[in-house]
Amino acid sequence: MPIMSKSRKFRWLMNVWPPFLFSGIRVLHVSPDFRQVVVRLKRYWFNQNYVGTHFGGSLFAMTDPYWMIMALENLGRDFIVWDKAAEIEFVKAVKEPVFARFELRQADIDALRGAAERDGKTLHWFDLPITTGDGTVVARVRKQVYVRRKLGALVAETTAKAA
Repeated sequence: MPIMSKSRKFRWLMNVWPPFLFSGIRVLHVSPDFRQVVVRLKRYWFNQNYVGTHFGGSLFAMTDPYWMIMALENLGRDFIVWDKAAEIEFVKAVKEPVFARFELRQADIDALRGAAERDGKTLHWFDLPITTGDGTVVARVRKQVYVRRKLGALVAETTAKAA
């Protein structure tokens, strides 16, 4: 029996995680390098609002952990990465399935690593539209991540340079 890849295992775990499982949120794709994630939210009777459209909390929740996890997986274990802040702007109420498509570019990774190494820590905003299948924007989400080098990694690097 083949061993499940890290990205596939992560996708599976996110899909059975109770806050997503019971909200209609489904992770459709996680690239092997954790640079692309696609999440879908279907509207059901249990996740709609008073007027029958997507509940705003579910729209926000479908974007929650991904920028942090994608950054951490790409920066490596010498870095600490946390979600710091978030905001959402609701643009259009819809009843059809909606999607969040995350893409972490090499330029983002380089900027995070460079700023954390230069300044000790950094805060970075990521912008993401939530869209329908045809690309209509339903909401705009901004997530801020905090990144810094781990103290042990800094000490090891400094010791290696001194030697």
